[in-house]
Amino acid sequence: MTKTLGDISKAMKDIDFCMLVSRAQDGAIAGRPMSNNRNVEYEGTSRFFTFDDTRMAEDIARDPSVGLTYQGKAGLLGIVGKPGLFVHVEGEARLVHDKAKLAEYWDESLERWFEDGIDTPGIALIEVAAKRIHYWDGEDEGEVRLPATAAA
Repeated sequence: MTKTLGDISKAMKDIDFCMLVSRAQDGAIAGRPMSNNRNVEYEGTSRFFTFDDTRMAEDIARDPSVGLTYQGKAGLLGIVGKPGLFVHVEGEARLVHDKAKLAEYWDESLERWFEDGIDTPGIALIEVAAKRIHYWDGEDEGEVRLPATAAA
């Protein structure tokens, strides 16, 4: 059964962490875990808070093409040997510094890393606009392509 963006969004509500993969300056592939705080309605854009002085921010500024990989729970299918949900997003990332946008996506749990909230020096929001979303759900697999304007 082919999944829609809505189906994928519903399934992603149970997934907190993903791996954000970018291309390093020397061409190597660099990955790191990021949290969406399970506090999102996924419409094709993923958002993560970071600092401007990280290697990841430097990678994105140089090459905005990134990948996001999510792994969901297997649920009942896992008991009978079938894997759970896997989602891979190919997208374009950008760094956002607009305080109104930071406030829109702020979650109090982030104060652990950003003590002054959206006023923390060097804070940035990474927005990843999806181009293609690949999914594997048990034995079902497919792809959702998003128009450039849908995830902007």
